[in-house]
Amino acid sequence: MSSGCPTDLARAVSAALLVLLCALPRAGAQEPAAAAMPAALRVCAEPDNMPYSRDDQGGFENRIARLMADDLGLPLQYEWLPDRRGFVRKTIGANACDVVIGVPAGDERLLTTQPYYRSSYVFVQNETGAAAARALRSFDDTRLPALRIGVQLIGNDLAATPPGHVLARHDAVRHVVGFTVSGETPAAQRMVEAVARGELDAAVIWGPQAGYFAARATPPLRLTPAAAPADRDLPFAFSMAMGVRKDDGAMKARLDDFIARRGADIGRILDDYAVPRVPLTQREQP
Repeated sequence: MSSGCPTDLARAVSAALLVLLCALPRAGAQEPAAAAMPAALRVCAEPDNMPYSRDDQGGFENRIARLMADDLGLPLQYEWLPDRRGFVRKTIGANACDVVIGVPAGDERLLTTQPYYRSSYVFVQNETGAAAARALRSFDDTRLPALRIGVQLIGNDLAATPPGHVLARHDAVRHVVGFTVSGETPAAQRMVEAVARGELDAAVIWGPQAGYFAARATPPLRLTPAAAPADRDLPFAFSMAMGVRKDDGAMKARLDDFIARRGADIGRILDDYAVPRVPLTQREQP
């Protein structure tokens, strides 16, 4: 369920940063019916949203779901729905599925697990061209006003992501090119291709998307983390977790246990998809 903003972008920009905790039932206590092991791992996912999920199960969230289903000894089932308005209400809210594999930690619509990775926005640049001599790392870089910079636009109102808001506060805004969610291919893919063709000097893209599409680009592209500005209302790094319905503490506990035990395996899956990561915050450390 992750898409250009963590929903891949919309979910992450709006996420509350509170982590809810639930405890496993005490050993020996009579287990309530709601806490019984489910008959299947029912996952809510988008059918065409690489690198996260696809109906052929080719995304990294699909692979994590498969790893989890095998670990729990459960068959894996999907409820496929494009991540548009009402996604949670129409999936978990309608009891069509039980788990969303990728949501911002603390997403207010759901009960979220401990984070299993943290990523950030990155600058994507061609190894040749106007910005190649020195990697862009900051929005205070004096070269920005002269460069063509791509940013993602999200939602029905074409809202800017945090990088877009920052660039709007700089003189660089006159050279910013916005890429909408709608299109034949994902916005991040179109941005990466524009950088590779030299139509953009750089783009600022949410890390998991940037890493996946840049790894497949020709010529090679360079990724560098975008340093967050001083504005506290514009976070640039987000911790990603799994989400369940708010009253499903038993499933949350199972997922937390899975994340703790299989963290190295999850990390290898993320590496396979070139997902750039930054360290979890101190309070999120296991």
